[in-house]
Amino acid sequence: MVNDFDSIIFDYGGVIINIRYENTIAAFSKLSGLEASHFYTQNHQRSLFDDYESGRISSAEFRDGLRSLFKIDGSDQALDDAWNALLLNIPQERIDLLKKLGQHKRLFLLSNINEIHRVACDRIFDETFGVEFGGIYSLFEKVYFSYEVGDRKPNPSIFKTVIQQQNLDPSRTVFIEDTLQHIEGAKTVGLQTIHITNGLTITDLNLA
Repeated sequence: MVNDFDSIIFDYGGVIINIRYENTIAAFSKLSGLEASHFYTQNHQRSLFDDYESGRISSAEFRDGLRSLFKIDGSDQALDDAWNALLLNIPQERIDLLKKLGQHKRLFLLSNINEIHRVACDRIFDETFGVEFGGIYSLFEKVYFSYEVGDRKPNPSIFKTVIQQQNLDPSRTVFIEDTLQHIEGAKTVGLQTIHITNGLTITDLNLA
């Protein structure tokens, strides 16, 4: 099926890098003594997190927002460690697949990400594959990070930005994502979609 597509747009977290939201929820619950899932999950989050992912507030403002939200007085490092706890590893086979796909497909990365997570993801990538690899960015024609674009999934507008800037045909472009509401957002602008769920990974798909 994917051989019918000219271009593939990948999500980052949960598709390329393994993540576990429960780790961050547990970390903030431990720091604050509150049930952090009331404020932050994969599918629902307070406006503080949306604002940070959309680049409307700085990392310093985000940390202060966390202190206020969770009623804690944690250090910047403690807050960053809790926030980054969801980030796990990047399997070699996924990078091998992206390198292979890049030989005959246009590849793009579209992620709801923020500055603190981006720095941590870069560090994980460099520690795994070496600085000389050139980072995750070398695998894609263009990378779209929500905090830099000023927009976020599932807003149709962020998908339209990618389509228009890259002159993509939505009917020949597939978006691969692990969060259902983002899949639904992509569908509204005509993109083809693959929902990564139930333990499925991109290496299980017939992409190459």
